[in-house]
Amino acid sequence: MRLFLHYLKNYKKESILSPAFKLLESLMDLIVPIVVARIIDVGVAGNDRGYVVKCFVILIALALLGILFSFTAQWFAARASVGVATHLRQSLFDHIQGLSFTEYDTLGTDTLITRMTSDINQVQNGINLGLRLLLRSPFIVFGAMIMAFTIDFSSALIFAAAIPLLALVVFGIMLASIPLYTGTQSALDRLLGKTRENMTGVRVIRAFNAQERETAEFDRRNDALTKISERVGRLSALMNPATFLIVNIAVIILIMTGAIRVNAGELKQGDVVALYNYMAQIIVELIKLASLIITLNRSFACGKRIEDIFAVKSSMEYGDYTGSGAAGSETDVRWVRDDGPGQDERSGQDERPGWDGQSGQDDRLRREGPNGQSGDYAVCFENVAFKYAGAKEAAVTELDFKVKRGQTVGIIGPTGCGKTTLVSLIPRFYDATSGRVIVDGRDVRDYTEQTLIDKIGIVPQRAVLFEGSIRDNMKWGSDAASDAEIWEAIETAQAGEIVNGREEGLDAVVEPEGRNFSGGQKQRLTIARALVKKPEILIMDDSSSALDYATDLKVRRAVGKLEGETTVFIVSQRISGVKDADLILVLDDGRLVGKGTHDELLAGNETYREIYYSQFPKEKQA
Repeated sequence: MRLFLHYLKNYKKESILSPAFKLLESLMDLIVPIVVARIIDVGVAGNDRGYVVKCFVILIALALLGILFSFTAQWFAARASVGVATHLRQSLFDHIQGLSFTEYDTLGTDTLITRMTSDINQVQNGINLGLRLLLRSPFIVFGAMIMAFTIDFSSALIFAAAIPLLALVVFGIMLASIPLYTGTQSALDRLLGKTRENMTGVRVIRAFNAQERETAEFDRRNDALTKISERVGRLSALMNPATFLIVNIAVIILIMTGAIRVNAGELKQGDVVALYNYMAQIIVELIKLASLIITLNRSFACGKRIEDIFAVKSSMEYGDYTGSGAAGSETDVRWVRDDGPGQDERSGQDERPGWDGQSGQDDRLRREGPNGQSGDYAVCFENVAFKYAGAKEAAVTELDFKVKRGQTVGIIGPTGCGKTTLVSLIPRFYDATSGRVIVDGRDVRDYTEQTLIDKIGIVPQRAVLFEGSIRDNMKWGSDAASDAEIWEAIETAQAGEIVNGREEGLDAVVEPEGRNFSGGQKQRLTIARALVKKPEILIMDDSSSALDYATDLKVRRAVGKLEGETTVFIVSQRISGVKDADLILVLDDGRLVGKGTHDELLAGNETYREIYYSQFPKEKQA
């Protein structure tokens, strides 16, 4: 409920005017039985045709006013409900974008999609109906009872007895059904998850002829959703017959006692008709109220699910460092002697202390960052360990290494050894459980999110392109990139033939998920997208798996010739992909079991040798 009220604050006028006009419409409805009674008791009984026509005109006027009030109320209710849903959806999307990968892993994509779509639609329907009917139905019910008292006190007591019974039935069923609606949405989450998995993996399912198995699993989850929906449906279905039973009993009593009193001359025929019309209005409004309560129950359940997502806070807190010590800047770097701080230390100076142009003097100096970390290193891992949320064991442990600016670093190891986890800690997709990750002499937790991400270009393990054009996708790297800069990145990524092969060039259409490109084409375009950014640190996470060896070699050589001190991390399953790297990190079971050049590791690291000879068996025989 708090969620609804928070977003309705921006629609105070609509939230007041919609029910207000609906009350005016209901007031027109409450006047109608009185006019009908006057037609019977005065016009028909007195054979006064003029009076009947006059009352008929009044009824037409009441109907037209009711339509006008109803239309106006609907307009304000729609404006408020759609507006709230729009802002709620945007806020939820923004909140989800701010969550870390840990929260994504914990919550799951399927439930987030359901809450962004189905749940918010249910909230929108609840607000729309609530603004129009939440006050109208009770107003008609109690208004009809009050009008009945103005006609005949003893007959009105029937209304007074029936209404509390009706309220007991309606609210009792409502309270019992709320938890069931929450369960229904959870079951919908699970069904959506299976549906999404099958749709994205349809080719794999066909390849393994697993249609029957997947259909059976879908049926199982669908049956679970059906059963819980039937339970809540049966409970909700009790509302209409229960309310009809009470109201019809009241109608029978009303007509029976009314007929007796009309014969006795204590009550007019028109008054009995008016009382019956009021009872009929109560029946109609209770049907509406029952439907409204079902919708509101579902809306409240969905609103609670949305609130649960808002309650999830990101496990990451970013610092306020905006990168004054970025690569190429000396603002937060000082020059110190290798044997310890000297007397002539100076901070923020381009000129090295005591520099006289002689190489010997320069050899005794080094750059030092604000944390005491050497400023010559682009990335440093200091005894880093990381464990995924809910996992029993750490994914990586005891990672300790330093990478100099401009170096190319190859990362290799068996499948599942933690290669992707390692590079995911650099842009801070996840926070190290222990130890520190240093970028440009600063702990990654000191940076603002924008500053850290601006330094790093990432080519993910799974190539992802977005709907639009090739140019649109390239500008993800930099909005300000010119066509010349985009073409430079495309040529470096060996993707020129892809773009030139399309008549539209950079304006060529990219379908959702890049499905009109092959796997290798998508990988080269994602590499180009990262290069457009001109990052200080480039991470290529197994980004050449779909490329042939010749193209892979061309990409690596082109990336190696990038201008400036770009530090490159290459995650690969292939020895050929990392053998020319300045530094190779060998992982096994989440541990760093070797580091060095190709020749050093081939000579002295058993894990690296095993991988090498498994890919080059002829050299082992030689």
